[in-house]
Amino acid sequence: MNVEETIGAGAPRIPQQRGEHGLEAAARYAEERHWDVFAGTWLEAVDGRERCSCGDADCPAPGAHPARPDWASQATGSASTARRMWTKQPRASILLPTGRTFDALDVSESAGFLALARMERMGIELGPITCTPFRRMLFFVLPGGALKVPDATRKLGWSPATLDLVARGEGDYVVAPPTRIGNRGRVQWARQPTAANRWLPDAEELVSALAYACGREAADARCR
Repeated sequence: MNVEETIGAGAPRIPQQRGEHGLEAAARYAEERHWDVFAGTWLEAVDGRERCSCGDADCPAPGAHPARPDWASQATGSASTARRMWTKQPRASILLPTGRTFDALDVSESAGFLALARMERMGIELGPITCTPFRRMLFFVLPGGALKVPDATRKLGWSPATLDLVARGEGDYVVAPPTRIGNRGRVQWARQPTAANRWLPDAEELVSALAYACGREAADARCR
């Protein structure tokens, strides 16, 4: 399903990243953003159906997770090394480790767009943002931000356990465009990485709007 089809009229449109191959994108992330990248699993045809290269017929993220347990040590910030990785396996997913050059705040797509509108009204400078086929939205923030989220939400009067707000930091990773996750669709940029958003915001600058949106979503769910 196209991510754009899940948002209402008047909501921010998500730019399409059509035609770019994994090798090109991975090398660009390393070269232009200095992000570490590593090649994950990929989709392959088995008995006429696409399955994850990991071999698990019930893989929860087909073609979009680490292919080996030592993935963290395989991540590279070298564009030439990235090109070699994807030349070896052109269909590999693009995974970006968090906790190095950025962390990510992961919320539902509906809460994410609500928070995004609120942050734009507040004039908050934002970094890159992705949308996934699982209807999740990830906001890139300065590294170390994931550790600040629990205390920041408590100070705002929210219990972290009640909010669908996942902070991804050291030891975790995010899936980058244009990776396709099974038959669900591709990860896309809601806000592409550009020269204008090279400097990332601190997580604390975003927590208020994100916590409010997640809290509102939880309250709406209780009322259904």
